[in-house]
Amino acid sequence: MEKDAKIYVAGHRGMVGSAIVRELKRQGYNNIITRTHKELDLQRQADVEAFFAEEKPEYVFLAAAKVGGIVANQEALADFMYDNMIMQMNVIHEAWKNNVKKLEFLGSSCIYPRLAPQPIKEDSLLTSSLEQTNEAYALAKISGLKYCEYLNRQYGTDYISVMPTNLYGPNDNYHPTHSHVLPALIRRFHEAKRDGLDTVTCWGDGSALREFMYVDDLANLCVFLMNNYSGNETVNAGTGKELTIKELTTKVAKIIGYTGKIEWDTSKPNGTPRKLLDVSKAAKLGWTYKTELDDGIKLAYQDFLDNPMRAER
Repeated sequence: MEKDAKIYVAGHRGMVGSAIVRELKRQGYNNIITRTHKELDLQRQADVEAFFAEEKPEYVFLAAAKVGGIVANQEALADFMYDNMIMQMNVIHEAWKNNVKKLEFLGSSCIYPRLAPQPIKEDSLLTSSLEQTNEAYALAKISGLKYCEYLNRQYGTDYISVMPTNLYGPNDNYHPTHSHVLPALIRRFHEAKRDGLDTVTCWGDGSALREFMYVDDLANLCVFLMNNYSGNETVNAGTGKELTIKELTTKVAKIIGYTGKIEWDTSKPNGTPRKLLDVSKAAKLGWTYKTELDDGIKLAYQDFLDNPMRAER
Protein backbone atom coordinates (compact mmCIF):
# COMPACT_ATOMS: atom_id res chain seq x y z
CA MET A 1 0.00 0.00 0.00
CA GLU A 2 1.26 3.47 -0.84
CA LYS A 3 1.40 5.83 2.14
CA ASP A 4 -1.12 8.21 0.52
CA ALA A 5 -3.41 5.44 -0.79
CA LYS A 6 -7.12 5.76 -0.04
CA ILE A 7 -7.83 3.12 2.61
CA TYR A 8 -11.31 2.26 3.89
CA VAL A 9 -11.54 0.59 7.31
CA ALA A 10 -15.02 -0.87 7.75
CA GLY A 11 -15.92 -1.18 11.44
CA HIS A 12 -13.41 1.41 12.65
CA ARG A 13 -15.15 1.92 16.00
CA GLY A 14 -14.94 -1.74 17.01
CA MET A 15 -12.01 -3.34 18.80
CA VAL A 16 -10.35 -4.72 15.65
CA GLY A 17 -11.17 -1.84 13.32
CA SER A 18 -9.97 0.81 15.77
CA ALA A 19 -6.71 -1.11 16.25
CA ILE A 20 -6.18 -1.25 12.48
CA VAL A 21 -6.71 2.52 12.24
CA ARG A 22 -4.17 3.05 15.05
CA GLU A 23 -1.65 0.83 13.30
CA LEU A 24 -2.14 2.48 9.91
CA LYS A 25 -1.60 5.92 11.43
CA ARG A 26 1.44 4.65 13.35
CA GLN A 27 2.96 3.48 10.08
CA GLY A 28 2.31 6.79 8.33
CA TYR A 29 -0.79 6.05 6.25
CA ASN A 30 -2.63 9.36 6.08
CA ASN A 31 -5.64 8.87 3.82
CA ILE A 32 -7.94 6.67 5.90
CA ILE A 33 -11.69 6.64 5.20
CA THR A 34 -14.15 5.73 7.95
CA ARG A 35 -17.91 5.87 8.44
CA THR A 36 -19.97 5.33 11.58
CA HIS A 37 -23.03 3.08 11.46
CA LYS A 38 -25.26 6.18 11.43
CA GLU A 39 -23.35 7.55 8.45
CA LEU A 40 -23.30 4.26 6.52
CA ASP A 41 -25.45 1.21 7.27
CA LEU A 42 -23.51 -1.68 5.72
CA GLN A 43 -26.67 -3.80 5.68
CA ARG A 44 -28.24 -1.46 3.13
CA GLN A 45 -26.95 -2.47 -0.29
CA ALA A 46 -27.88 0.80 -2.01
CA ASP A 47 -26.06 2.84 0.65
CA VAL A 48 -22.89 0.74 0.34
CA GLU A 49 -23.11 1.01 -3.45
CA ALA A 50 -23.35 4.80 -3.25
CA PHE A 51 -20.45 5.02 -0.78
CA PHE A 52 -18.05 3.03 -2.96
CA ALA A 53 -19.10 4.88 -6.10
CA GLU A 54 -18.41 8.23 -4.41
CA GLU A 55 -15.27 7.47 -2.38
CA LYS A 56 -13.52 4.92 -4.65
CA PRO A 57 -11.20 3.46 -1.96
CA GLU A 58 -8.08 1.69 -3.21
CA TYR A 59 -7.74 -0.70 -0.27
CA VAL A 60 -10.31 -2.12 2.15
CA PHE A 61 -9.96 -3.67 5.60
CA LEU A 62 -13.28 -5.39 6.34
CA ALA A 63 -13.44 -5.52 10.15
CA ALA A 64 -17.15 -4.70 10.56
CA ALA A 65 -19.08 -7.53 12.23
CA LYS A 66 -21.74 -8.43 14.77
CA VAL A 67 -19.84 -10.25 17.50
CA GLY A 68 -20.50 -11.73 20.94
CA GLY A 69 -19.82 -14.59 23.31
CA ILE A 70 -21.54 -17.97 23.65
CA VAL A 71 -24.76 -16.65 25.18
CA ALA A 72 -25.16 -13.87 22.63
CA ASN A 73 -24.64 -16.33 19.78
CA GLN A 74 -27.16 -18.79 21.17
CA GLU A 75 -29.80 -16.13 21.79
CA ALA A 76 -29.61 -14.56 18.32
CA LEU A 77 -28.69 -17.27 15.81
CA ALA A 78 -30.56 -15.72 12.91
CA ASP A 79 -29.31 -12.21 13.65
CA PHE A 80 -25.68 -13.31 13.82
CA MET A 81 -25.97 -15.10 10.49
CA TYR A 82 -27.95 -12.45 8.60
CA ASP A 83 -26.23 -9.33 9.94
CA ASN A 84 -22.73 -10.63 9.25
CA MET A 85 -23.60 -12.19 5.91
CA ILE A 86 -25.29 -9.11 4.48
CA MET A 87 -22.66 -6.64 5.74
CA GLN A 88 -19.69 -8.52 4.37
CA MET A 89 -21.31 -9.44 1.05
CA ASN A 90 -22.30 -5.83 0.40
CA VAL A 91 -18.78 -4.54 1.09
CA ILE A 92 -16.92 -7.28 -0.80
CA HIS A 93 -19.24 -7.05 -3.80
CA GLU A 94 -18.95 -3.28 -4.07
CA ALA A 95 -15.17 -3.50 -3.67
CA TRP A 96 -15.12 -5.80 -6.69
CA LYS A 97 -17.48 -3.59 -8.71
CA ASN A 98 -15.34 -0.53 -8.02
CA ASN A 99 -11.98 -2.15 -8.77
CA VAL A 100 -10.52 -1.98 -5.27
CA LYS A 101 -6.83 -2.99 -5.53
CA LYS A 102 -6.89 -5.23 -2.49
CA LEU A 103 -9.32 -6.23 0.24
CA GLU A 104 -8.62 -7.95 3.54
CA PHE A 105 -11.47 -9.87 5.16
CA LEU A 106 -11.36 -10.41 8.94
CA GLY A 107 -12.93 -13.63 10.12
CA SER A 108 -12.61 -15.75 13.25
CA SER A 109 -11.04 -19.02 14.33
CA CYS A 110 -14.56 -20.32 15.02
CA ILE A 111 -14.78 -21.11 11.29
CA TYR A 112 -12.81 -24.29 11.95
CA PRO A 113 -14.35 -27.66 12.87
CA ARG A 114 -15.12 -28.26 16.53
CA LEU A 115 -12.79 -31.24 16.73
CA ALA A 116 -10.15 -30.15 14.22
CA PRO A 117 -6.64 -31.59 14.75
CA GLN A 118 -4.59 -29.26 16.96
CA PRO A 119 -2.91 -26.89 16.32
CA ILE A 120 -5.46 -25.99 13.63
CA LYS A 121 -4.02 -25.51 10.16
CA GLU A 122 -5.70 -23.32 7.56
CA ASP A 123 -6.56 -26.36 5.42
CA SER A 124 -8.75 -27.79 8.22
CA LEU A 125 -11.60 -25.58 7.01
CA LEU A 126 -14.81 -27.50 6.16
CA THR A 127 -13.34 -30.91 7.01
CA SER A 128 -15.93 -31.75 9.71
CA SER A 129 -18.74 -30.31 11.86
CA LEU A 130 -18.65 -26.85 13.41
CA GLU A 131 -19.08 -25.92 17.09
CA GLN A 132 -22.86 -25.64 17.61
CA THR A 133 -22.72 -22.69 20.02
CA ASN A 134 -21.44 -20.32 17.30
CA GLU A 135 -22.35 -22.15 14.11
CA ALA A 136 -24.42 -19.28 12.67
CA TYR A 137 -21.57 -16.79 13.03
CA ALA A 138 -19.06 -19.29 11.66
CA LEU A 139 -21.19 -20.02 8.58
CA ALA A 140 -21.45 -16.32 7.82
CA LYS A 141 -17.68 -15.87 8.11
CA ILE A 142 -16.99 -18.95 5.98
CA SER A 143 -19.25 -17.48 3.30
CA GLY A 144 -17.29 -14.22 3.36
CA LEU A 145 -13.88 -15.81 2.98
CA LYS A 146 -15.18 -18.16 0.28
CA TYR A 147 -16.66 -15.23 -1.66
CA CYS A 148 -13.24 -13.56 -1.57
CA GLU A 149 -11.66 -16.79 -2.84
CA TYR A 150 -14.22 -17.19 -5.62
CA LEU A 151 -13.76 -13.60 -6.79
CA ASN A 152 -10.01 -14.21 -6.93
CA ARG A 153 -10.50 -17.37 -8.96
CA GLN A 154 -13.14 -16.00 -11.32
CA TYR A 155 -12.05 -12.39 -11.76
CA GLY A 156 -8.41 -12.26 -10.68
CA THR A 157 -8.96 -10.00 -7.68
CA ASP A 158 -6.44 -9.79 -4.84
CA TYR A 159 -8.64 -10.42 -1.79
CA ILE A 160 -7.19 -12.10 1.30
CA SER A 161 -8.67 -13.45 4.54
CA VAL A 162 -7.27 -13.44 8.07
CA MET A 163 -8.63 -15.68 10.83
CA PRO A 164 -7.77 -14.38 14.31
CA THR A 165 -7.83 -16.40 17.50
CA ASN A 166 -9.59 -15.00 20.62
CA LEU A 167 -8.86 -11.27 20.78
CA TYR A 168 -8.78 -8.75 23.61
CA GLY A 169 -7.54 -5.23 24.23
CA PRO A 170 -8.51 -1.56 23.90
CA ASN A 171 -12.11 -0.82 22.92
CA ASP A 172 -13.33 -4.31 23.83
CA ASN A 173 -16.93 -5.07 24.78
CA TYR A 174 -17.42 -5.66 28.53
CA HIS A 175 -21.14 -6.49 28.52
CA PRO A 176 -21.91 -8.80 31.49
CA THR A 177 -23.47 -11.59 29.38
CA HIS A 178 -22.77 -10.82 25.71
CA SER A 179 -18.99 -10.27 25.81
CA HIS A 180 -16.20 -12.75 25.16
CA VAL A 181 -14.52 -14.63 27.98
CA LEU A 182 -11.50 -12.43 28.76
CA PRO A 183 -13.31 -9.05 28.90
CA ALA A 184 -16.13 -10.74 30.82
CA LEU A 185 -13.60 -11.94 33.42
CA ILE A 186 -12.02 -8.48 33.67
CA ARG A 187 -15.37 -6.92 34.43
CA ARG A 188 -16.47 -9.69 36.79
CA PHE A 189 -13.34 -9.61 38.95
CA HIS A 190 -13.16 -5.82 38.91
CA GLU A 191 -16.72 -5.58 40.24
CA ALA A 192 -16.12 -8.37 42.75
CA LYS A 193 -13.07 -6.58 44.11
CA ARG A 194 -14.91 -3.24 44.16
CA ASP A 195 -17.92 -4.73 45.96
CA GLY A 196 -15.91 -6.90 48.37
CA LEU A 197 -17.47 -10.19 47.19
CA ASP A 198 -16.20 -13.40 48.79
CA THR A 199 -16.80 -15.56 45.71
CA VAL A 200 -16.99 -15.19 41.93
CA THR A 201 -18.81 -17.75 39.79
CA CYS A 202 -17.48 -18.48 36.31
CA TRP A 203 -19.10 -20.44 33.48
CA GLY A 204 -18.33 -24.05 32.62
CA ASP A 205 -15.75 -26.16 34.43
CA GLY A 206 -12.65 -24.25 33.32
CA SER A 207 -11.16 -27.13 31.34
CA ALA A 208 -11.49 -25.67 27.85
CA LEU A 209 -8.19 -24.63 26.25
CA ARG A 210 -7.95 -21.24 24.55
CA GLU A 211 -5.42 -18.99 22.83
CA PHE A 212 -5.50 -15.20 23.21
CA MET A 213 -4.02 -12.43 21.08
CA TYR A 214 -3.70 -8.74 21.90
CA VAL A 215 -5.63 -6.78 19.30
CA ASP A 216 -2.81 -4.37 18.46
CA ASP A 217 -0.67 -7.36 17.47
CA LEU A 218 -3.46 -8.47 15.14
CA ALA A 219 -3.62 -4.99 13.60
CA ASN A 220 0.11 -5.07 12.97
CA LEU A 221 -0.28 -8.44 11.23
CA CYS A 222 -3.22 -7.17 9.16
CA VAL A 223 -1.17 -4.30 7.72
CA PHE A 224 1.80 -6.64 7.23
CA LEU A 225 -0.33 -9.11 5.26
CA MET A 226 -1.88 -6.38 3.14
CA ASN A 227 1.64 -5.52 2.02
CA ASN A 228 3.21 -8.98 1.94
CA TYR A 229 0.64 -11.70 1.19
CA SER A 230 -1.66 -12.71 -1.63
CA GLY A 231 -3.48 -16.03 -1.91
CA ASN A 232 -6.79 -17.85 -1.73
CA GLU A 233 -6.08 -19.68 1.53
CA THR A 234 -6.73 -17.80 4.73
CA VAL A 235 -3.96 -16.89 7.19
CA ASN A 236 -4.27 -17.76 10.88
CA ALA A 237 -3.57 -14.99 13.36
CA GLY A 238 -2.53 -15.99 16.86
CA THR A 239 0.30 -16.60 19.29
CA GLY A 240 0.59 -20.38 19.12
CA LYS A 241 0.22 -20.52 22.93
CA GLU A 242 -2.74 -21.80 24.94
CA LEU A 243 -4.00 -22.14 28.51
CA THR A 244 -7.12 -23.45 30.22
CA ILE A 245 -9.96 -21.11 31.07
CA LYS A 246 -9.30 -21.96 34.71
CA GLU A 247 -5.68 -20.81 34.34
CA LEU A 248 -6.85 -17.66 32.57
CA THR A 249 -9.35 -16.95 35.33
CA THR A 250 -6.67 -17.23 38.01
CA LYS A 251 -4.38 -14.97 35.98
CA VAL A 252 -7.04 -12.24 35.51
CA ALA A 253 -8.02 -12.36 39.20
CA LYS A 254 -4.37 -11.94 40.23
CA ILE A 255 -3.75 -9.01 37.88
CA ILE A 256 -6.89 -7.22 39.06
CA GLY A 257 -6.13 -7.99 42.69
CA TYR A 258 -9.17 -10.12 43.55
CA THR A 259 -8.36 -12.53 46.41
CA GLY A 260 -11.72 -14.25 46.97
CA LYS A 261 -12.84 -17.77 46.00
CA ILE A 262 -13.54 -18.79 42.39
CA GLU A 263 -16.43 -21.23 41.80
CA TRP A 264 -17.64 -22.88 38.57
CA ASP A 265 -21.17 -23.17 37.17
CA THR A 266 -21.01 -26.42 35.22
CA SER A 267 -24.57 -25.92 33.91
CA LYS A 268 -23.10 -23.34 31.52
CA PRO A 269 -21.39 -24.53 28.31
CA ASN A 270 -17.63 -24.81 27.87
CA GLY A 271 -17.75 -24.30 24.11
CA THR A 272 -15.12 -25.96 21.90
CA PRO A 273 -12.85 -28.19 24.05
CA ARG A 274 -9.65 -26.85 22.50
CA LYS A 275 -8.87 -24.21 19.89
CA LEU A 276 -5.21 -23.52 19.16
CA LEU A 277 -4.18 -22.11 15.80
CA ASP A 278 -1.19 -23.22 13.77
CA VAL A 279 0.53 -19.88 13.09
CA SER A 280 3.45 -21.23 11.05
CA LYS A 281 2.24 -19.57 7.85
CA ALA A 282 2.49 -16.07 9.33
CA ALA A 283 5.85 -17.01 10.85
CA LYS A 284 7.20 -18.15 7.47
CA LEU A 285 6.15 -14.79 6.02
CA GLY A 286 8.33 -13.15 8.68
CA TRP A 287 5.80 -12.06 11.29
CA THR A 288 5.37 -12.92 14.98
CA TYR A 289 3.34 -11.49 17.87
CA LYS A 290 4.87 -9.13 20.45
CA THR A 291 2.53 -8.86 23.45
CA GLU A 292 2.59 -11.58 26.10
CA LEU A 293 -0.70 -12.41 27.81
CA ASP A 294 0.09 -10.98 31.25
CA ASP A 295 1.20 -7.68 29.76
CA GLY A 296 -1.80 -7.57 27.46
CA ILE A 297 -4.28 -8.19 30.28
CA LYS A 298 -2.72 -5.34 32.26
CA LEU A 299 -3.11 -3.03 29.25
CA ALA A 300 -6.69 -4.18 28.69
CA TYR A 301 -7.61 -3.66 32.34
CA GLN A 302 -6.17 -0.16 32.30
CA ASP A 303 -8.22 0.59 29.19
CA PHE A 304 -11.31 -0.71 31.00
CA LEU A 305 -10.59 1.59 33.96
CA ASP A 306 -9.96 4.57 31.68
CA ASN A 307 -13.22 4.10 29.76
CA PRO A 308 -15.98 3.21 32.22
CA MET A 309 -18.79 3.69 29.69
CA ARG A 310 -17.61 0.59 27.82
CA ALA A 311 -18.74 -1.55 30.73
CA GLU A 312 -22.35 -0.62 29.97
CA ARG A 313 -22.32 -1.95 26.41
